[in-house]
Amino acid sequence: MKNHFLWTLFLGLILLNACKSLQEKGTEQYLSGEYQYAINTFKQILEEDPENQEANQIVAESYRLSNRVELAAPYYEKLVEEDPNFENYFFLGQSLKAQQEDEKAKEAFEKAREYTQDESLLARVNQELSGIEFAEGIENYWPYHELVNYRELNTSGPDYAPIVSEQFLYFTSARQASGIYPATGTPYTKLFRTRAEDLRVDVSGIQPLPEFQNEEGLNQAAAAISPDGNTIIYARGNSTSPRDLPETALFASYFRGSGFSQPIWMPVNEDEYWWNSTPSFSPDGEELFFASNRPGGFGGIDLYKATKLANGDFGNAVNLGPNINTAGNELFPRMAPDGKFFFASDGHPGFGKLDLFVAESNEDGEQIIKNLGENINSSADDFAIFFTDYPKEGFLSSNREDGVGDDDIYYFEDKTPTPKIVNVLLDVTTKERVAGEEDQILEQARVVLYDEENKQIGGDFSNSRGQVRFTMEPESDYTIITSKNGYFSKSIAYSTRGKTPDPSTLVQDVTNVSLDTTIVLDQLILDKSIILENIYYDLDKAEIRADAAVELDKLVQILKDNPAIRIELSSHTDARSSDQYNLDLSQRRAQSAVDYIVSQGIDEDRLVAKGYGETQLIIENAQTEEEHQVNRRTEFKVIEIKE
Repeated sequence: MKNHFLWTLFLGLILLNACKSLQEKGTEQYLSGEYQYAINTFKQILEEDPENQEANQIVAESYRLSNRVELAAPYYEKLVEEDPNFENYFFLGQSLKAQQEDEKAKEAFEKAREYTQDESLLARVNQELSGIEFAEGIENYWPYHELVNYRELNTSGPDYAPIVSEQFLYFTSARQASGIYPATGTPYTKLFRTRAEDLRVDVSGIQPLPEFQNEEGLNQAAAAISPDGNTIIYARGNSTSPRDLPETALFASYFRGSGFSQPIWMPVNEDEYWWNSTPSFSPDGEELFFASNRPGGFGGIDLYKATKLANGDFGNAVNLGPNINTAGNELFPRMAPDGKFFFASDGHPGFGKLDLFVAESNEDGEQIIKNLGENINSSADDFAIFFTDYPKEGFLSSNREDGVGDDDIYYFEDKTPTPKIVNVLLDVTTKERVAGEEDQILEQARVVLYDEENKQIGGDFSNSRGQVRFTMEPESDYTIITSKNGYFSKSIAYSTRGKTPDPSTLVQDVTNVSLDTTIVLDQLILDKSIILENIYYDLDKAEIRADAAVELDKLVQILKDNPAIRIELSSHTDARSSDQYNLDLSQRRAQSAVDYIVSQGIDEDRLVAKGYGETQLIIENAQTEEEHQVNRRTEFKVIEIKE
């Protein structure tokens, strides 16, 4: 029994020393930024001791710091059981959010709120909570864009940050790599290129960047090429050599007549201990955008803009401000030709980790940020957008679940359905009014079509059948003016609204809809009286009634359509009062009608009011009320046609 106890104690001491040795080794790996190695080491400890707080802490943080926060949830859950504090709950919330476990993430963020009074930390919690709520209502920025994995181009390792310059596709990849990057446990990345035309890529011709040699034992990534093709800027770093730079920095290579120069460290880095990466040029090449964790920002990694100096370098880097930058990370900037600014962020409301966003100005000139939507973004990292035909097509990168490997290159295209075309064909028939007969065909009448903005969009003379054809748009309003010498010109309103089928119900790409209308012109004869129907006055009154105004409006339109005519407007009474009374009443009525017409914008010099009383009876000795009504009438006649 005693020997058994001693043997057990001996094994326990061996195990304790082994764990201590592993713990020291893993801690050193973690502090050196070798996160994947630290994860592997501390997982061995967790196999024997699942409740080990230090092991759970370092595995959780290693996943988070190597951009794999979605894998950290079970370790943060262990941490909050034993050590419930702000950071553990907050990062647990971020991990759950990255897994799209929104309800659980909200619970974790709410718990984090209970463990701090710091306003800046509370603001981060509120931003995360509002982001989850906001994400539920995000609309697709481009409703018909479709995203496709470029499987023939991708490998099982990381492939990302594609750009196109001078018919070559440049991108970052871990293919043909030697050495493992300790932070992620994946091979170091290099820069590659192959021929490409728009979205068509020669996947058989991929080769390491020929402009200058990729270096071994470090990451080279995210190239930017100036619009003139003479400058290449890229990120270089993560070397394990103590003789190399301690952080990722921007390097530039310049075309010098016969080839590109060896890359050199750029002054825009400003400090060798700051992280600088994901560069891109403005469309005119005068500005350089990049991401950096330099002091004075708004969060982890911010976006900056540097201006081209007289010597060709870039300097005077300026933070893009709190509208674009957040307490999270902003990366991979891209300025579009129309001034819209695209970038990746995990701080703005989105679907998971990095999402793609656009900053654009609204009608008031204010800059607003929009998530590109779930047809572009996913719960994983979505970043590095590049347009080959803005904004219809291009490339981006993502490590979403349906990929070939790690980060993959995707292409997107605008698949907006071809709109169904509806042509409205309107046949206008011109006729003339002939007293006592049916309207007759009127040839060679001038018919002109105007759109809603009173712009002439068509016109012709009617043929021998009195017809003119116009092609019109659905759901639109028009004016048609018809004229001919010797006739009153006439304008009519014509609308196609409600007269065509819904394009979404159509099968054919083009559908013609035939409509027709007839316009009848009256002969313009000097001194020929034309009766205005339905012009009534109250008994012994001269005021224009509402129903009379409707009819007078028709005369107003005739005068507007025929600006060269001058008319006499006359009023007639029946014979049932004295001659003088009827003469006075008719004059007042005629003048009242003229005054109304003038109030509608007609020059009073074009109008003469004349009351005839009972001097021009149509029916002498009228007996019935109907016969008296025929005598009580309002007429007009053209008394002058100005040349």
